[in-house]
Amino acid sequence: MVVLAAGASARLGQPKQLLRIDGETLLHRVVRLARSTNPAALVVVLPPDANAIGEALGDQALTMVINPEPQRGMRSSLEVAAPLVAGFARVLVVTCDQPALEAAHLHALLRGACNALSGCAGTRLSVGADADAGTVGVPAVVPGHWFGDLAGRSGDSGFRARLRALDPASVYLLDAPALALDIDTPDNLRAAQSLGLIDA
Repeated sequence: MVVLAAGASARLGQPKQLLRIDGETLLHRVVRLARSTNPAALVVVLPPDANAIGEALGDQALTMVINPEPQRGMRSSLEVAAPLVAGFARVLVVTCDQPALEAAHLHALLRGACNALSGCAGTRLSVGADADAGTVGVPAVVPGHWFGDLAGRSGDSGFRARLRALDPASVYLLDAPALALDIDTPDNLRAAQSLGLIDA
């Protein structure tokens, strides 16, 4: 499993990883939820100046790695994690800034990927008649060998395009519109606080 937490939070103006839910940092919480799936390996990707963020994970069993160039986007974090997870049949990829995330989402994605023809699962961030492939994102489960293919691909969005290019019938899609709210801007933060998802 890979937890992506290397973002600089430039638009937010404060480290999103250290925002709190019921007193627990957002990053500590997502790692705790990730550990509930009993992963064979748990890799957390952090930014270069990660002292305070890393300290928030002090009691967790995991491997921390540093992304020296987080400004390059999600793909750069996946590249850093690749040597540690490329050998696994399936890898769950999670970001640290979805405050509505629950352990049930992660367990459902892993079960779904096991039964999907492609071995992949993704999160459908909108539901209903207007939902389409463009709304599929993380958390997601992808084959480990996809990490080994990153060097030969362009773009900075990780596995999104590759996941969306699969036959929809071959991918397990979890309907979780609440996960569309991630914390990138002050407006996102205020929205999460108004919903009780982030401590005020």
